[in-house]
Amino acid sequence: MREKYTFLAVVVYFFIERIIVMIKYITNKKGPKLGYSTQSGIKILEEDGLFFKDLNKSGNLEPYKDWRLSVEERAKDLASKMTIEQIAGLMLYSRHQSIPAATRGFFASTYNGKSFDESGVKPWELSDQQKEFLTNDHLRHVLITTVESPEVAARWNNEVQAIVEGVGMGIPANNSSDPRHGSDSSKEFNEGAGGKISMWPESLGLAATFNPTLVQKFGEIAAKEYRALGITTALSPQVDIATDPRWYRFNGTFGEDSKLSTDLGRAYIDGFQTSEGDSEISEGWGYDSVNTMVKHWPGGGSGEAGRDAHWGFGKYAVYPGNNFDEHLTPFIDGAFKLKGKTKAASAVMPYYTISFKQDEVNGENVGNSYNSYLIQDLLRNKYEYDGVVCTDWLITADEPENVDLFAGKPWGVEHLSVAERHYKLIMAGVDQFGGNNEVGPVLEAYEMGVQEHGEAFMRQRFEQSAVKLLKNIFRTGLFENPYLEAEESTKIVGNPEFMEEGYKVQLQSIVMLKNKGQVLPLQKGKTVYIPKRYYPEQVDWFGNKIPAKTDYPINLDVVNKYVNITDDPEKADFALVCIYGPDSGGGYSREDRENGGSGYVPISLQYRPYTALDARENSIAGDQREVSNRSYKGNSVETRNEADLDLVLKTKEAMKGKPVIVSMLLSNPAIVSEFESEIDGLLVNFGVQDQALLEIITGEVEPLGLLPMQMPAHMKTVEKQCEDVPHDMECYKDLEGNVYDFAFGLNWKGVISDERTRFYKKNN
Repeated sequence: MREKYTFLAVVVYFFIERIIVMIKYITNKKGPKLGYSTQSGIKILEEDGLFFKDLNKSGNLEPYKDWRLSVEERAKDLASKMTIEQIAGLMLYSRHQSIPAATRGFFASTYNGKSFDESGVKPWELSDQQKEFLTNDHLRHVLITTVESPEVAARWNNEVQAIVEGVGMGIPANNSSDPRHGSDSSKEFNEGAGGKISMWPESLGLAATFNPTLVQKFGEIAAKEYRALGITTALSPQVDIATDPRWYRFNGTFGEDSKLSTDLGRAYIDGFQTSEGDSEISEGWGYDSVNTMVKHWPGGGSGEAGRDAHWGFGKYAVYPGNNFDEHLTPFIDGAFKLKGKTKAASAVMPYYTISFKQDEVNGENVGNSYNSYLIQDLLRNKYEYDGVVCTDWLITADEPENVDLFAGKPWGVEHLSVAERHYKLIMAGVDQFGGNNEVGPVLEAYEMGVQEHGEAFMRQRFEQSAVKLLKNIFRTGLFENPYLEAEESTKIVGNPEFMEEGYKVQLQSIVMLKNKGQVLPLQKGKTVYIPKRYYPEQVDWFGNKIPAKTDYPINLDVVNKYVNITDDPEKADFALVCIYGPDSGGGYSREDRENGGSGYVPISLQYRPYTALDARENSIAGDQREVSNRSYKGNSVETRNEADLDLVLKTKEAMKGKPVIVSMLLSNPAIVSEFESEIDGLLVNFGVQDQALLEIITGEVEPLGLLPMQMPAHMKTVEKQCEDVPHDMECYKDLEGNVYDFAFGLNWKGVISDERTRFYKKNN
């Protein structure tokens, strides 16, 4: 073998300001195009007229460099050659990385010791912390959050790939993202115009279409945009069945129904993972493929009283209806049984929760990732899942001082050291640690295993995880070419075709619940009164305050293209009131705790103050750290946005009998009995552009959406339902005689009855 660059080669150079990365492309006549950085120091090997990257600079064509071999062969060869330090780095999954890094706050980083604003570097350059974990900690899985633009994302990707290509075994970075295709409501849709990325409804909105074909189309488009941004793993879909209507993460799911969630999750994954035609490398995987990390095993939708396990007060998932098995359905019948050639989601993320009293072997009440029964006995052995298992973020970090603070989430293993937690996870069958940038604790865990089981056992255990992780990188073609052309990325991400496809689905996700006297659709040219909405102060996950404000809840420039606008109800033909679903917080009150109470309060789905007279006397789960009984019976809570209800009622009064239409943005089911009788039309959505709403209201498009969940009649039925059981509430019945149950929705003719309702609607 000898080095060869000129024959059968197409060479392309890309220069970034400051000459940080220079890339060459070499094309094989019968094989993949190779991309490599001249700064990485690697050479090109040639055999039988074919070219290969000498990633470890050995001068030999070892199996892992040979793209003619199977992914399995390549991954096993590479894993066998890696040091324990390198494998430990592969098992890390970075904390959230914004591009460029934030100047201050939770995700702040530095550039040559300075903030980004002070440093003078380009937005695509690597932070000090990124260079550290990529080179010294051998990390190869990076979670990307915000990016300045597709161009910046592409150039940043090239910076990352160039640096990792030149060290160790030359393993590419597998960059990832949480869902990033939500709609900016104020943006106008124009046919032929592009955007930063295509805009779609949230997952709950995708579910409202009841259409797996549309969801698969979303996956296909989103995957192409992800790849153009340098992203090869999607930390999605979230197929938890949201069986408690109060759950904080309800809007990230496909609703409460296991059958619908199974079908939509399968379609989503097939769309993301499948490459076809020239883009396919083998078995459905290829250059258009994005690995999916389906979450959250074994289902996180049954948190006690709807509380969420991002915080200590919500660490328990409970099963009063003995319905644990149904929560597995979207995984075992959907994510693990795809219609496409990739066969199964390439990775799984367990949730933070302790699945209370569900461990049938060891009787452990520990976080799901720590539980060997859930991971090894069920997921691996019973259901034969052979992909990557990655923990949710920060479960190995120490818990905060108070249960309502956002920090580490080592639920059930708080007493263990950080290294001991890593060891317990490894022995439970976990392959990867979410939100961990440092390799040290993984190496400590390895030494613990050597002491208990011997060097050979632990080496084999680490290689087992390495093979799984490496296969996901090989499958997507990154070892041959991880580089992007910034101009091409800019053309792909948010292109007009993709924008239009997303907008069409937004239209199909809007659900019309009430249309008294066929008040809708309204004629264009009518005059509308839109009252300003009060936006209460908010506190985000990380404790940052978002100040209160009063403003129009909809883009008036968009509205004005469909109807006339007035600030005087007397001059209006109808009113449009835009509100959010009730928000009473997460179910815990520091003030109550400091005043001698348990700290636990209800989560309310109604606007007016609520006292939980029908709650349980005793909580199902509890621990001695704070209180053993987490019951909130008799405790009260107020919603942050009670003003939304006042806005509807005051507008009704001001309109003096003229029609009032309410548009409601939902992230959870809501109790509408407090205002439904006072209004004429009710539309709900799960994240759409304002323009989509106006096109429904004015009859440009007929509403097609269906409720992907039940809307409860009152809080008593919410308290009496079982957290783990779907479809077990009394649903609201409006003055028109319609029941707001799962799969209900109206079109211009009345209640929708079609193939979707016949296939999915419950007969209860």
